[in-house]
Amino acid sequence: MGTGIYLAGPLLAEWMDYPGQAYLFQWTAILLVFDSVLAIPFAKLRLENKAKTFAGAKLINILLNVAFNLLFLIWIPGWIDNGILSEGILGYQSGWRVEYILLSNLLANGLIIPFVWWKAGFFSFRLEKEILQPMWTYSLPLLFMGLAGVTNELISRLLFEYVLPINFYPGLSSREAAGIFGANFKLAILMNLVIQAFKYAAEPFFFSKSKEKDSPKLYAQVMHAFILFCSLLMILISVNLQWIGPIFLKGEVYEMGFSIVPLLLLGYLLLGIYFNLSIWFKLTDKTNYSFWITFLGAIVSVVGISFLVPIWGFMGAALSTVACYLVMAIICYFYGQKYYPVPYQTNSGLGYLILAFALSYGGFYIQTGVISLDFLIKNSGVLIFLGVVLLVEHKFIKSLIAKKS
Repeated sequence: MGTGIYLAGPLLAEWMDYPGQAYLFQWTAILLVFDSVLAIPFAKLRLENKAKTFAGAKLINILLNVAFNLLFLIWIPGWIDNGILSEGILGYQSGWRVEYILLSNLLANGLIIPFVWWKAGFFSFRLEKEILQPMWTYSLPLLFMGLAGVTNELISRLLFEYVLPINFYPGLSSREAAGIFGANFKLAILMNLVIQAFKYAAEPFFFSKSKEKDSPKLYAQVMHAFILFCSLLMILISVNLQWIGPIFLKGEVYEMGFSIVPLLLLGYLLLGIYFNLSIWFKLTDKTNYSFWITFLGAIVSVVGISFLVPIWGFMGAALSTVACYLVMAIICYFYGQKYYPVPYQTNSGLGYLILAFALSYGGFYIQTGVISLDFLIKNSGVLIFLGVVLLVEHKFIKSLIAKKS
């Protein structure tokens, strides 16, 4: 796939209206190759329960990515402005922004490869015919699920500018509006990072406990704890967007998209719930369901964007994201209860999601004009949610503490 995208780079650039920028697609192709090369040693680290090494490698990768972004987007431009470096040194392009973000990701992943392979231990490759067929049957649907999942993740940002009516936002072109929409996705990235970290840690844990008698009850407890934590995180980010947003997005123009961030946070939370629920088809070897569920989610996303963006703009695109992951979670839940029943606390989980979402938007829209008062009132939603959780879930919290000790 990486080779195909690399060779098709010039054609894709013209087709998607990025003339002369074939290198963006070629860098993306190389990035896919790097991700594939890293997948095996990372999987080995997870299988061997080397959580610290796994987390350390991921942290180094993130730090490298951040460092390269700072270097290309902040430090080098500052050194040029101050006369420390000359304009165009080493081919530096002062007009590049997205290009350097992609290049930073590429360099960070490339540099981490030797470290991860060293920590995982170098190993030889060979084909085991006796396990190849069942492995292929099991994993092929998951491969397509991953491709469809990436589509769901990116499709709203890719299609937004093409379905947004001209002059929907006065003074902004469709591409500029799409840039604002995509930038506001970054403010929800913390939720996505938490979910990805949970996914990496939870899957080996779920498989290791699958043979135990009380494993369904344990899975339900993990889901409940996940919903409580991520709901609290959603409130915390949403009510503090007034201060968090400008840290990551410089420029007042981005503030017009802040109102969609609580919805995007909810969307990622629903994606995390789907990851929790999806353990049933992995444990029962019914991974073919994964593709169809994710594919249906992609259809919901495309339909939602096509109909909602022309009406509501940013909000319509955010709603399509939420609808996509909500449909996936609902379908996965009902099929899971049929083939691998788990006693999830469905009603209370829904109650916490509704409460957290209401507090998120309530706190977001509160504006008194006094910064200190705004901070206190907005973050009272965090305290309200915590109070409800402590009042209702005190036995559950005590049981978690007892298990940890």
